[in-house]
Amino acid sequence: MTQRVELAAVMDRLAVDGLVTDYAVAVDDGDWTAYRELFTSDGRADYRSAGGIEGDAGNVASWLAENMRVFAMRQHLIVNRRVRFGVLEQDTGDTARVQADYVNPMRLAADHDDSAAGAPDFVCGGRYSFGLLRTDNGWRVREVVVQEKWRRLPG
Repeated sequence: MTQRVELAAVMDRLAVDGLVTDYAVAVDDGDWTAYRELFTSDGRADYRSAGGIEGDAGNVASWLAENMRVFAMRQHLIVNRRVRFGVLEQDTGDTARVQADYVNPMRLAADHDDSAAGAPDFVCGGRYSFGLLRTDNGWRVREVVVQEKWRRLPG
């Protein structure tokens, strides 16, 4: 492998890692416009294993915006990222699969008051499976599937 190819691979890994981080930050901050922009035009998300919905990124973002209001605080911790680059139309590196584990503490809002303080009272964990595509605008999410493995509820 030449230095140029190695540098391109490192740059792609950094860009993919940044995209996964941007995904977590958009959800945690409730920035649904940023969330939508992370996806390809035909991008999809599947949150069914966590009690959510599956659909195109726009519809899922609207659903998340409505349902995440009950949490005054969300904080994704995404770890153990495995990145595998694939081939699209004979070009290596145009697709990527990312498998990453997550822990997600959340605090319920007191009467939906975002200023409520306190420790997280709802925590869940599992694994994300991202399908990514290199576009003219950089790496984008083509699909994300959540596989919730556990949760701890209040009480």
